[in-house]
Amino acid sequence: MIAILGVSKFLNQMKFILTIFTGCFIFSSTFSQEQTSTQKMDFEKYDPVSTLVVPEHVISHSKFPFIDVHNHQWDMANKDLAPLIRDMDILNMKIMVNLSGGSGNNLEQGTKHVKATYPNRFIIFANIEFKGIGETGWTEKTVKQLEADVKNGANGLKIFKSLGFNVKDNEGKRVAVDDKRLDPIWQKCGELKIPILIHTADPKPFWDATDEHNERWMEIVTHPGRKRGADNPVPWEKLIEEQHAIFSKHPNTTFIAAHFGWYPNDLDKLGKLLDQLPNVVVEFGAVIAELGRQPIMAKQFFTKYQDRILFGKDSWVPEEYKTYFRVLETADEYFPYHKKYHAFWRMYGLGLPDDILKKVYYKNALRIIPNIDKALFPL
Repeated sequence: MIAILGVSKFLNQMKFILTIFTGCFIFSSTFSQEQTSTQKMDFEKYDPVSTLVVPEHVISHSKFPFIDVHNHQWDMANKDLAPLIRDMDILNMKIMVNLSGGSGNNLEQGTKHVKATYPNRFIIFANIEFKGIGETGWTEKTVKQLEADVKNGANGLKIFKSLGFNVKDNEGKRVAVDDKRLDPIWQKCGELKIPILIHTADPKPFWDATDEHNERWMEIVTHPGRKRGADNPVPWEKLIEEQHAIFSKHPNTTFIAAHFGWYPNDLDKLGKLLDQLPNVVVEFGAVIAELGRQPIMAKQFFTKYQDRILFGKDSWVPEEYKTYFRVLETADEYFPYHKKYHAFWRMYGLGLPDDILKKVYYKNALRIIPNIDKALFPL
C-alpha cells in the first residue's frame, strides 16, 4: 500500500514537471515566433495604431472658398473640365491655377477652351521653352512669345525645377537659375505685372547621405530617382543661392517661391528672407507636413507673414486636401499625413483665425494674380 502511494506521488510530480516544461516550450516557441516576426518587419510596414484619444475634425471642404495657386492639369485644350469642376466644388475650390499651360498654340487653345466652358474657374500660367538658349536671338524671341502668351490669356509664368537641374544651353552647359540670358524674361514679367511661380531645387535631405540620420530616407529608398549629390547637378546651397539672386536682382517682379522656398523646416530663415525681399511670397504645396509638426512656430509665422502666404497643393489628388484643411483650420493633435514615405511623423493643427485663413485661402492670391473673378469670394 505504501509502495503504491509512493508510485502515485511520483507520477503526479512527473505530470506537474511535464506540464511546466510543455508550457515553457509553448511560451518560448510563441515568443520566438513573435521575435522573428518583429525582426523581419520592415520600417515601411510598421504602422502602429495610436491609442491616444483626442478630438478629431476631418474636414472635407474648406471653411472659406479658396484658390489653389499650385496645380498641374495637362492638355487643357482637349480635357473635359466638368469632372474637374465637380471635384473642385466639393472641396470649395473656386479657382484652380494651372501652372502647366505651355506656350504658343498649346496655351492659346487651352485658354480658349477654358473661356468657352468655365471662364471664371481657371487661371493659366505660361511656361518657357528653353530649347535653343544661347543661340542668337533666343532671348528676344522668348520674351516676345511670353508677351503673346499673356495677350492670349496667361496670367503668370511658371518655372519648373528643370532650370538649374538639367536645362542645357546650345553648348551643352548647365543653365543656372540666375543666368543673365534670362534676366529680360524676369524683367518683362514685372512690366506685364504677372507673377512668376518658381520651383528651384528639392528638399535639402535629398543631397545628404542616405543613412539612418536622414529624415527623407524612406522617400529616397522608395523613389531613388530623387536622390541628389554635389555633382547632381550642383550642391543644394548653390541652387538656392542662384534663386535668391534673381529675387534680389528684380525687385519690381513678384516671385512666388514654391514649396516655401524649401525652408518650411527653418521658418526663422524663411522669415529673414521675406524681410529682405518684399517682392517674394510663398506657397506651401507638398510641405504641409513640415508645418503641421511645428504648430507653435508655424502659427507664429502665419501670423507675422499672413500677407505673404498662398494656398498651394501641387499634385491633383482631391482626397489629400483634407490634410491641408485640417492643419490650417483645426487645433487637432497627433494625426497622420496622407503619405507615410513623405512624412512618417504625426501632425498638429494650427487653428488659424478666420482673418488669416481668408488671406491664405484667397485674399493674397487676389492681390497678386491678375484677372481672377473677385465676385466668387466674400469681402
